[in-house]
Amino acid sequence: MPDATDADGLTVGQVSTRLGVTVRALHHWDEIGLARPSLRTAGGYRLYTADDLERLHRIVVYREIGFGLDRIRAVLDDSTADVLGALRAQRTQVAERIDRLQRLGAGLDRMIDAHERGLLLSIEQQTAIFGPRWNPDWPAQARQLYGNTTQWVQFAERSASRSPEEWQAIADAVADLDRALGDAMDAAVAPGSPEANRLAERHREVFAAYFPLTREMQVCLGRMFEADPAFATHYDGIRAGLASWFRRIIDASARAHGIDPDTATWQ
Repeated sequence: MPDATDADGLTVGQVSTRLGVTVRALHHWDEIGLARPSLRTAGGYRLYTADDLERLHRIVVYREIGFGLDRIRAVLDDSTADVLGALRAQRTQVAERIDRLQRLGAGLDRMIDAHERGLLLSIEQQTAIFGPRWNPDWPAQARQLYGNTTQWVQFAERSASRSPEEWQAIADAVADLDRALGDAMDAAVAPGSPEANRLAERHREVFAAYFPLTREMQVCLGRMFEADPAFATHYDGIRAGLASWFRRIIDASARAHGIDPDTATWQ
C-alpha cells in the first residue's frame, strides 16, 4: 500500500463524519476486506481515496436498505451478480417488513386504547352484547378505580385482541353462570356442597376472561358482590338474596381449599 500525505485522501475520522458511519465500522470493513483504504501516511494512518469513498458510499446505501455484508461484497465485487434482481428481492422483503410493522403499530394502538378505555367496543356494541342495563360509563369508572393495578393491565391486554364475537361469548358465559346460580339457590344448594363448590370454581373460570382470579381474590369479590350496591342489585335482581348466597358459597369453597375468608386479601 503506497504512502501518501494527508492531502492525498481522507482519514478514518473524516470519512466517518462525512458518511455518518462509525470509525469502528470502517475498521471492521477494512479488517474483512470489504472496504480497505488505498493509502497510508508515513506514520501508518489509513487514508481513503475518492474511489474508496465511492465504494463506501455504495456500501452505506446497500446496508441501509438491509443487505448483509456478504451480500454487499457480492454485489460490489462479482461482475456476474444480478444487482437488479437482488434489489427487487430486497424490495419485496422491505415491503413485507413494512406490512409487519404496520400491523404491529395497529396492535400497539389497540393496546394503548385498551389501557385507556378498557373496552374497544362502541356504545351500541356494548349495549347489544351486555344488555340494556349495561352502563357504558362503567369501563371508565373501573379504570379510574383500578387503572394502576396489575389486573387492569391484564384486562387491557385481553381486551386489545378481543373481537365483538369473543366478548359476546364471554357475556353469554356470564349470563349462563348467573342462571345457574339462581337455579342452584332455588334448589336450596348448600354452601360447601360439591355442587356449590363447582359453581364457585365455574365462576373463577368465567372470570378468568378478564384477568386471572385466585381464590383469595375471589373471596374479596364475593364481599364486593354483597356490599356494593351495583353488584348487589344485579345479583338480587336474578333472585332475592342471591348476592349474599353467592358470597357464602365462595367463602365455603375457599375454606375447602384451606383459605380463611376472614383474612383473605387481594392477591
